Amino acid sequence: MEIKKLNIIITLGFVAIIGILIAQLLWTRQAYNLEDEKFDQKVNIALMEVVEKLSGGEASFTESPVKNISNDYYVVNINNEFHPAVLEHYLKTEFTRLQINTDYVYALYNCHSDKMMYGKYVSKHQESPNKAIKFPKHKNLVYYFSIRFPDKATYLISSLRFWYLLTFALIIILLVYVYSIYTIIQQKKFSELQRDFINNMTHEFKTPLSSILLASEALTKQDLIKENLKLKTYTSIITDQSHKLNNHIEKILNIAKNDASGLSLKPQRIVLLPFIQEIADSIKHKNENLSIAVDIDSTDSIIADEFHFTNIIYNILDNSIKYCDTQPTIKISSIKDSKGLYLKFKDNGIGIPAKNIPHIFDKFYRVNTNKSDEVNGFGLGLFYVKKIVQQHHWKISVENNTDKGITITLFLPF
Repeated sequence: MEIKKLNIIITLGFVAIIGILIAQLLWTRQAYNLEDEKFDQKVNIALMEVVEKLSGGEASFTESPVKNISNDYYVVNINNEFHPAVLEHYLKTEFTRLQINTDYVYALYNCHSDKMMYGKYVSKHQESPNKAIKFPKHKNLVYYFSIRFPDKATYLISSLRFWYLLTFALIIILLVYVYSIYTIIQQKKFSELQRDFINNMTHEFKTPLSSILLASEALTKQDLIKENLKLKTYTSIITDQSHKLNNHIEKILNIAKNDASGLSLKPQRIVLLPFIQEIADSIKHKNENLSIAVDIDSTDSIIADEFHFTNIIYNILDNSIKYCDTQPTIKISSIKDSKGLYLKFKDNGIGIPAKNIPHIFDKFYRVNTNKSDEVNGFGLGLFYVKKIVQQHHWKISVENNTDKGITITLFLPF
């Protein structure tokens, strides 16, 4: 992915999560305010009922007898004498009825001493704590009591625990997102560093390798080498191994280029039967014991890059030959249905353990077997195949045969 696109995705994701978090905080604050209003309404209703019962239903007020002095402090005018025990009974009854389940403390005004008489701290969950709470006097009132809710904020927060848990979860998601983005950026830097290293390494290898190839080709033309069979064998080994090493280096360069920007494809129509038959014949010339059967309809054709499609066929057939402990036998066939064409490569090799099949297309991955130790390679062949298949928008799958070997299937949608 290009760094510009990655930055856009990161920015959009970050802005989206921050926006959701801000919205959640605003919703939580709004929910707290609504819960606060609901609490005040319930307290006012309960205290009005208490006034009604204490006055025996005969009280008449020009304005509401319940005044909310501050967030957790209420003053209630009675206009009649009342007993503290009766007041506490009515408070408990009404608060229980309206489900006001938080601690409160009340005090009564004594007109004879002109002082507030401390009542009682009523706790729903614990013994009454021993702490003094201030209750100021109020002018123009004779028979009244005051009530405070010291744990009102805690009570409201506990009633909104779901909102706070959701906000906390969003914060955790934001932190995970930031950490994931940091990890992605670090991995991208590592990938770029690895690709640069591979490019530099392979380019450095190609210079001395070209010199070896030129020298070995020059040697093979010398009369002394032509006349000496042993020297001719040695120089041919040098040439063959140099070409093999050169092919490996080219493959690594192609992989690095594909990781960076994708390989350039030149699609064209290919008739499958003669195309694959020609590749099969060229491979059979190099392997006398190899048997390749091609069962493809002569009318089957596809749109593909000729060079890279050739490499796909070569890589698949080369693996079937290398990972076979008997005489290699390969069958190439095609099947068509309404969705597309299936090109199958069935061999009689050693097969692949089921647990390893999901990883065989990974870069540098090689199945750990005795045969793998004997076969030279970097684990890039099938990785390259998978990349080319993806760029063509095809699909590739591998499965073990019931008898022996594996079947690789290329699916080419119409």
